[in-house]
Amino acid sequence: MTRPATDSSRPAATPPAGTAPRRTPAKPPPVRWWERPWILPLALFSAAFLLFAVPPYLSLDPADSRLPVPESPSWYFPALVVHVFGGALITLLVILQVWPWLRTRHPAVHRWSGRVYVLAGLPLVGVPAVLVAPFGEAGASAQISGLVWAALWSAFTVLGYVMARRRRFAAHREWMLRSFALVYGIAFNRVLHVLLLVITAPRVDTVHGGDFEAMSLDLGAASGFLSWILPLLFVEWWLQYRKPRRRARQR
Repeated sequence: MTRPATDSSRPAATPPAGTAPRRTPAKPPPVRWWERPWILPLALFSAAFLLFAVPPYLSLDPADSRLPVPESPSWYFPALVVHVFGGALITLLVILQVWPWLRTRHPAVHRWSGRVYVLAGLPLVGVPAVLVAPFGEAGASAQISGLVWAALWSAFTVLGYVMARRRRFAAHREWMLRSFALVYGIAFNRVLHVLLLVITAPRVDTVHGGDFEAMSLDLGAASGFLSWILPLLFVEWWLQYRKPRRRARQR
């Protein structure tokens, strides 16, 4: 016996009375570039810092280095050059990572630039920083600051990558923001050092006997720590400030 033909004109089954139809959640509107006005100043600040920091190392001559180069070990300056060029690369990649419009409209660019940030940054930035920090001639405080910075940046970057692989994107974003804050601590160090010099200049005669260079070296240790601690504290405050608003938006 054959089955009766199905009547395609039969109306679709209607939900039981009193049951509200299921609604597809609406996607949030795309974030426009003018709704994040900090992205352009951040890009300009990055470009200005790179134009200041990178050109002296293009000659590959230790005499042109902005940082004192010790006589030993012999690999110090090559490792420093790798660190500088690698830092320039990841500084530019940070702009692609934090740009909301690019992340929304071109997620593939966001993913691939993030992979380059991690897989190139660790050997080109993190490892050279660990190697050169103990031999810097700015004193023990600056050496400790460099080692702590390298350890934290490497740890934050690896944790951010692991969270992305596990598809825990909220945690991934938080760890990567901490990593980005440490990257910009290098540039902020130059600004903070000048600011500390201006503030303490009236005391150069009473504290340092009129030796401005000695005062600059003394303040270098303070700016070395504060330049990455302050941005990291700001990011932590921002993350905690945003969490209640994010929960309310999700509800």
